[in-house]
Amino acid sequence: MSKMIPVTILTGFLGSGKTTLLKRILNEQHGMKIAVIENEFGEENIDNEILVQDGREQIVQMSNGCICCTIRGDLVQALSDLLTRRDAGEFDFDRVVIETTGVANPGPVAQTFFMDEEIAARYLLDAVITLVDAKHANMQLDKQEEAQRQVGFADAIFITKADLVEEKDVADLRHRLLHMNPRAPIRAAHFGETPIDTIFDLRGFNLNEKLEIDPEFLRAEDHEHDHDHGHVHDEHCGHDHDHDHGHGHGHAHDHHHHHHHTDRIASFVFRSDRAFNYGKLEEFLSGILSVYGEKLLRYKGVLYMDGVDRKVVFQGVHQLMGSDIGAKWEDETPGTKMVFIGVDLPREAILKGLESCLA
Repeated sequence: MSKMIPVTILTGFLGSGKTTLLKRILNEQHGMKIAVIENEFGEENIDNEILVQDGREQIVQMSNGCICCTIRGDLVQALSDLLTRRDAGEFDFDRVVIETTGVANPGPVAQTFFMDEEIAARYLLDAVITLVDAKHANMQLDKQEEAQRQVGFADAIFITKADLVEEKDVADLRHRLLHMNPRAPIRAAHFGETPIDTIFDLRGFNLNEKLEIDPEFLRAEDHEHDHDHGHVHDEHCGHDHDHDHGHGHGHAHDHHHHHHHTDRIASFVFRSDRAFNYGKLEEFLSGILSVYGEKLLRYKGVLYMDGVDRKVVFQGVHQLMGSDIGAKWEDETPGTKMVFIGVDLPREAILKGLESCLA
């Protein structure tokens, strides 16, 4: 069986510079053969000279071996056509980038890779990359829930056009994005300049034991309840394993950043050093998924389960959840860390519910 083909979903607000980034990826001599799927044309397209629009599907071979395919219609169809032509030797590619339109919700695109068996057998969803335009971001986030969803879904976030605003505004924007999504690294990208390894092979959808949560976010959560725990914070706090208290019930909108935006999309973290009862947790999570599945964008965790000497890793997109047994708890103290990102989630109820599933 041939190797799985990694897929990157590139999303972002209108005018955020997706096209600039794509042009760079397509024209750079990186030795990769990339197929780009433009999923329904928005206002902008890669390059009129390259892509002729006449309503039919267009596949164009680029000079550096990349291919471009524009679709209006079914993504599954486009992906399987690409496979057929690849298998027939018509052209070769070793990864796919899907560019969504500026107003698209990346959720359904991501779900395609778990729901369609033929696609799931050959393609591996690597990551969702979201571009955020520093100049217009606050307005777009205030007005468009799709823009918020793109942030919540991301495995990596790039702030573009940062040179057009004050440094303080970029810092404020970063805080705002962090509260929506504390698990995606946030970087600035100037005119699409960003190392290729910050875009590809991020393994955002792999079930693995790496659950990065921004330390600054964890610190902010912990400061919220310093008073309860008398827990002294040093500057290393927020990194793994230096918490002697079970879990952070901080408030997602901590007040010392003064960003005055109450975003519908927010995130929170559950931590505990007590083990979960498997049956209780399974029942609770399936209940949460059946009620809030549509509102849950991404969730991910490394779990400490009663009677299991290995880590249990789980993650999901909307109602689709997967879990797997990971490595042994070797030298570290076993403990659970979970992050949930979603729209109007009942934070306290979920945290209390998880608490009640502890053995």
